[in-house]
Amino acid sequence: MGRRERKKAATRQALADAALRLFADRGYDEVGVREIADAADVSVTTLFKHFPDGKEALVFDQDVDREAALVAAVRERPAGQSVPEALHRMFQGEHSRRVHADPRFDDFLRLIDTTPALREYARRMWLRHEHALAAAIAEDAGLPDDDPGCRALAHFALEAPVLVRGTGDPDAALDRIFDLLANGWTGERVG
Repeated sequence: MGRRERKKAATRQALADAALRLFADRGYDEVGVREIADAADVSVTTLFKHFPDGKEALVFDQDVDREAALVAAVRERPAGQSVPEALHRMFQGEHSRRVHADPRFDDFLRLIDTTPALREYARRMWLRHEHALAAAIAEDAGLPDDDPGCRALAHFALEAPVLVRGTGDPDAALDRIFDLLANGWTGERVG
């Protein structure tokens, strides 16, 4: 990455960090884009160059990277590894990194859960990811883009992180969900 790209990435990160800090302190609805730009020491115009989708996008600054990771999990998985196994491993690693590496992760989730505009934005974002993931799964399997099985696998895999939130053992819950996706319903408790 060149100097210009590093500077853009640093500005983008400074904006996202400032937004999350301000939202956590005062609430999403109480913070304006001008305040966020000021806190990151940039202009409002610069903020919108980096986040053209508006204030909600500041919370989900890793959106493009996340979609790329989902598609890569399917396309770049090791030989012999199923699509559900590859997605399971990706989500396991992601969950572990987020929970253990960032003490603000619970605050981030609480902010989304308690802010209707962010919940709606997250839903629209996941729907975009669902289409991209389903297309990658269909391509990998040699099936049409609109194959309902590929769409279902993408949909339910993307719901897994939401379903494990608040469980006593998120790792075991994630294992259970992906066991179901990989092997189908048996009605028996696994593990």
